[in-house]
Amino acid sequence: MMRAVVKALLFDVQGTATDFHSTVCDEARRIGAGRHPEADWPDVVRRWRAAYFAALEEARGRDSGWVSVHSVYRRALDRVLEESGVALADAERDELTLAWRRLRAWPDAVPGLTRLRSAYTLATLSNADVSAVVEIAKRAGLPFDAIFAAEMAGAFKPGPAVYRMAATYLGLPPGEIMMVASHKYDLRAAAALGFRTAFVARPLEFGAGGNADVAYSDEFDINASDFLDLAAQLGC
Repeated sequence: MMRAVVKALLFDVQGTATDFHSTVCDEARRIGAGRHPEADWPDVVRRWRAAYFAALEEARGRDSGWVSVHSVYRRALDRVLEESGVALADAERDELTLAWRRLRAWPDAVPGLTRLRSAYTLATLSNADVSAVVEIAKRAGLPFDAIFAAEMAGAFKPGPAVYRMAATYLGLPPGEIMMVASHKYDLRAAAALGFRTAFVARPLEFGAGGNADVAYSDEFDINASDFLDLAAQLGC
């Protein structure tokens, strides 16, 4: 039986389309301005990101519905700074919490998305707040046709309501939509609902000392090294 032709691509944003780690490390160094020589910023940022993922998982486990990702990031930052012994002032913490809204695109993201857009409808599907995804996309010049975020479904990925919401707004069945992400849990959740999947390896997602999972797997329809490779494999 022939599979449906893919007409739209959904993209994870933080980590897949943008370089969270190096952007936030640079922002931390700028905000700290050398006043915190004890700070191992790459380690702080990795722990902050891990605390964010853990907080979202906890929220899903409680089935507490939507909570602002901005508030999740701030609470996680306070906890990590306390554990790390880094004494940032409240104003510095406020500014650092906003760093994740200023993420830089991976070098391949804009040219890759531009090529893909010639043949497909492109949209985000992020756990971040809608306002944050809009800001990230505009700042980074990411040429998406639509912005979808978990906030619109009142739940977080990998909850099925998030993927179904995006399909509803696109007006397409899951089989005509491909989820693109560097996080395998995201792809597996989409695949369970009938979406096509593309894994994009981001070896530096957690920095040079990080432990990103970049192993290709036959469980995904496509495995790509970046968005340009994805565009080539999709004939763009």
